Amino acid sequence: MNTIIRKSMLSVAGFAFAGGVFAGPIAAHAATPVDAKPVAVAVRTAKPQGDQSRIPLNDEQTANVKAIIAATKKAGLPERAAVISIATSLQESKLENLGHLGDANDHDSLGLFQQRPTSGWGTPEQITDPAYSTTAFLKGLKQVDGWQDMPLTQAAQTVQVSAYPDAYAQWEQQAADLVGQHWNS
Repeated sequence: MNTIIRKSMLSVAGFAFAGGVFAGPIAAHAATPVDAKPVAVAVRTAKPQGDQSRIPLNDEQTANVKAIIAATKKAGLPERAAVISIATSLQESKLENLGHLGDANDHDSLGLFQQRPTSGWGTPEQITDPAYSTTAFLKGLKQVDGWQDMPLTQAAQTVQVSAYPDAYAQWEQQAADLVGQHWNS
């Protein structure tokens, strides 16, 4: 990745983290009573951004959701990481493990996350393995300081470097619902 782009992205991530540090003590005063039961706190930290999209899933897409969740658990990461991963895959491939799409292909992008072999994500065989591609995405996510508290679209964009950085946000609700449905199954 270009050094200027990387430094710019790290600066944005740093500002987001600093904003969270300063807002944290203020938000603590608005905490719910001790006996209240928060809903989906581990899955979503705030209301999803913008209009939300939703698609029906077939058996293959549901299997890919389960593979993403399994890889997230294996990596020892929380549900929020699975939500970010699933939302990213919904945007990139609609949870379909895409091979080479010929003229419709975005460069040499493959798999659930549309990762590129020429960008160092792995071989075509690795990238089209849902467990491998999820682990590669999560490795990138773990390198983003403060990803746990960032808006989903910012965390996903920092890893993916998409031409459409805000597009990930539309999938947050469906991703959170899918994680809520399959995390303990």
